[in-house]
Amino acid sequence: MIAWGDIYKVVAAMAPLYFALGLGYGSVRWWRFFTPEQCGAINTLAVHLSMPFYNFDFAARTDPYSMNYRVLAADAVSKALAVVAVAAWARWCGGGGAIITGFSLAALNNTLVVGAPLLDAMYGQWAVDLIVQLAVVQGLVWFPLLLLAFELRNAWIGIVPPPPSADVESPMSCAVVNGRVEPVLSLSPSAEKDGAGDVETTDAEGADAPKRIRLWPIVKTVGMKLARNPNVYASVLGVAWACVAYRWHLSMPGIVTGSLQIMSSTGTAMSMFSMGTRLFMAQQEKTIACGAGLAALGMALRFVAGPVATMVGAVALGLRGDVLRLAIIQAALPQSITTFVFAKEYGLHADVLSTAVIFGTLVSLPVLLAYYAALGIV
Repeated sequence: MIAWGDIYKVVAAMAPLYFALGLGYGSVRWWRFFTPEQCGAINTLAVHLSMPFYNFDFAARTDPYSMNYRVLAADAVSKALAVVAVAAWARWCGGGGAIITGFSLAALNNTLVVGAPLLDAMYGQWAVDLIVQLAVVQGLVWFPLLLLAFELRNAWIGIVPPPPSADVESPMSCAVVNGRVEPVLSLSPSAEKDGAGDVETTDAEGADAPKRIRLWPIVKTVGMKLARNPNVYASVLGVAWACVAYRWHLSMPGIVTGSLQIMSSTGTAMSMFSMGTRLFMAQQEKTIACGAGLAALGMALRFVAGPVATMVGAVALGLRGDVLRLAIIQAALPQSITTFVFAKEYGLHADVLSTAVIFGTLVSLPVLLAYYAALGIV
């Protein structure tokens, strides 16, 4: 049985996140401290400095030789179940694009920024270690696969990338469009050239013609995007250092550790504050941008379908007790911001993902508390 003291610990862990988000919202919406251009600079700081150090710090302190492979396998099974369920539903609701969006909503969550402090309050340090392992796998496996799915869809339906002469923004930076700050994750000119010939048709018109998709140029495009994403190579470097450090029992010099920690400590605050200042909150006219029906569907996928698929996968892999509870609760964490960034770039249901990030983050506290209380009784 969950005691009121435990509930308070969870609320106390989540409250600072909402405080930072609220400050970001108010600083733009009410107090007008920042212009759209300045919001873009805040977002760039969070994406290119704070979060990479944050990701590296967590990854570097996780022992790769004591990872819980059963939990990771259960997570993979749950994602496979989510793909199957979403694919069956998408046959009647929009094909491949619906599968990609449905998978994003059901399977990809905000593991570190929200998950780490929340699960620390719920279950302690061992839970943080597990959520970091899941976060590393999500960043190094599932996000690249999501990018690959987007690129394959573009190739299949014949979407041509922008010409090389188009303006190119830095990866996951912000552009000001119609007075709003728009996060973008753009191709370099060379990547655009590489991706331009991914689709071949058998007639001159290209309409309704069979398509032959060349996989290698698509893989190169995905690889270039990942190489330009600072959070990806921060995770790779963190895992690489952890492999060396835990194998030979090495430690970083104090001056290096202190430098990393002072930057890493800004990761959560900057991420939540930036979410409040940019498109997700202060510069979007409606919190529910996609309409009530699609918003409800997105919330059902995020807070119901995802945890149910995870529960099935976790039970099938033999997880029990608090580890099973953690697996279910982490599946109900708010939507990953990266999924919105990708959806915005590829022009696929960005309003649905935007709503999932905004509204899902706002309602996540009572939902996660409900899961925590209910699982504490079982």
